[in-house]
Amino acid sequence: MHLRPPSAFAALSFLLLLTNVAPAEELAGKRYVIIHADDAGMSHSVNMATIEAMKNGVVSSASIMVPCPWFPEFAKHAKEHPEKDFGIHLTLNCEWKVYKWGSVAPPAKVPSLLNENGYLWRSVPEVAAHAKAEEVAIELRAQIDRALKYGVPLTHLDTHMGALVSRPDLLEVYVKLGLDYNLPVLYFRHIDEKTVKAYPALADRGKLLGGLLEEKHLPLLDELAQFYSGGTHQQRKATYLEELRNLKPGVSQIIIHCGYDNRELQAITNSSANRDGDRRIFSDPQMAEEIERMGIEVITWKQFHEMAKKKAAANR
Repeated sequence: MHLRPPSAFAALSFLLLLTNVAPAEELAGKRYVIIHADDAGMSHSVNMATIEAMKNGVVSSASIMVPCPWFPEFAKHAKEHPEKDFGIHLTLNCEWKVYKWGSVAPPAKVPSLLNENGYLWRSVPEVAAHAKAEEVAIELRAQIDRALKYGVPLTHLDTHMGALVSRPDLLEVYVKLGLDYNLPVLYFRHIDEKTVKAYPALADRGKLLGGLLEEKHLPLLDELAQFYSGGTHQQRKATYLEELRNLKPGVSQIIIHCGYDNRELQAITNSSANRDGDRRIFSDPQMAEEIERMGIEVITWKQFHEMAKKKAAANR
């Protein structure tokens, strides 16, 4: 996958919900985008904002943090809306200062994933320094299995804060989960120099692992972008629009984070205003109109998977 170099507000890629997926022979030259909301299940505010943006806006997909306290609320929504697109935001860290969560697997089975207080490590570097790959596999299977037990209609897997691409052995766990559960994972089609610079764990077996996914008709993204920096609401909106205009042919994903700038989210993170802004930007009917005017098509991971299977069938 091609990663865009960070700009003043380094950013992402995205689309409009499809009813029918185009045949494989019609895909060449078209621009597709998955507008993807991370962190569902993190808090009540994030849940309600994500649901709103998927219902009334152009957010086509979301991924769920299973270890978080508000997972059951979002899982109930997902079970009741199987027509929507839901993945698992595979979670190995707990980044906030006072808002914490532990493992889904019994702590005795995954001690290398937990700090002295029994919570997941706060940062990705701590995960990379301490986590044993076999225990990571146990925990992440527990997260996926819990979601399935709750009736979540899973369409894909991705990684919270990139923890699963922090080490080559964790990358292998990540890909194997996709293969074992037959679920697409957020992964790069093009492992070029820029990609390896951003994710050194891909240097050795990145292409090989991507090939294994493609052999099983699990699709790979052409481009990924996201940004966390500030600026005014209008500046952030302009940055998103610029990224959309510059999308290349293929399937891209833009990662956003929805929330309400309320007391709950303010108590958790200083990003509450930006999350509220993402919700408003991608719930605005004008954004949908602009994306359509650009000739970009917003799709889901479910549709992306179907596109890959149709392409494979056409090439037989």
